[in-house]
Amino acid sequence: MSHYSGPLLTRSIVDALLAARDSDAKEWTGSLDLGRTDSRALLQADVWQWKEQRYPYPPKLKDRTIYYWDGDEFAPVSRFSGSLIKLVPTEWGAPTFEIDGIKMLPTAKESPFGDARRKVALVEPNGKVLLDTCGGLGYFAACCLEAGVAHIHSFEKNPDVLWLRTLNPWSPDPDAPTSGGRLHLTHADVTQAITQIADASVDALLHDPPRFGIAGELYSQAFYDQLARVCRRGGRLFHYTGSPNKLTTDRDVPREVAKRLEKAGFKAQLALDGVLAIRR
Repeated sequence: MSHYSGPLLTRSIVDALLAARDSDAKEWTGSLDLGRTDSRALLQADVWQWKEQRYPYPPKLKDRTIYYWDGDEFAPVSRFSGSLIKLVPTEWGAPTFEIDGIKMLPTAKESPFGDARRKVALVEPNGKVLLDTCGGLGYFAACCLEAGVAHIHSFEKNPDVLWLRTLNPWSPDPDAPTSGGRLHLTHADVTQAITQIADASVDALLHDPPRFGIAGELYSQAFYDQLARVCRRGGRLFHYTGSPNKLTTDRDVPREVAKRLEKAGFKAQLALDGVLAIRR
């Protein structure tokens, strides 16, 4: 799927366009790609022009929603196919996404992209072959490319998440020249696909699964055994866990994960909001 190259609007961006027009300005400069770049839009009374294409001023937009041009109108970047999935703007530029109102990436203290960069640094991707089990919006993959990874194979099970990636300018495009052919993105369930990956063929692993209640199979001993099988000795793994239920129950998911990884053949320790492990 090719990446979208049209404008992306939020309520604040449209308010800025309208304020500029109403002040009789002939042009407006700002970001129409969620903070990646700044560019110029030419303003007229009923339409505005960007990259030689004219667009209508949209009616009032909703907060916490990103809109794209679908060829006829500005439509929200969201889909419903059993679950409501949507791209959500943040103050940091790089968006997060939600499934049925549950935020999938941390945004309270820093950009989800910056958060991904700190976690990726733990596995030291430069020059390595890396497995990204749950690709999501691709921020782990983008940071690995930025850090000089030799090759990264990323899996994503949800077709709607893959669609969000094509509309998100912060998500890396495997076919873009900047990826250099180093990113291989596969639409598949990694719990099944991993059985086809050769023993000790991966230098590092990034595992960012949905929470345990949604995808318990990605926290299973059987899956961790597969991660250990494909990882070479000395290879590093970062497993995001968060701290689910910690305030309301005695369950400690990070420590449970660390114990299972130890059983699988890793040496594990808590790190950031997850577990860092090294293949023994």
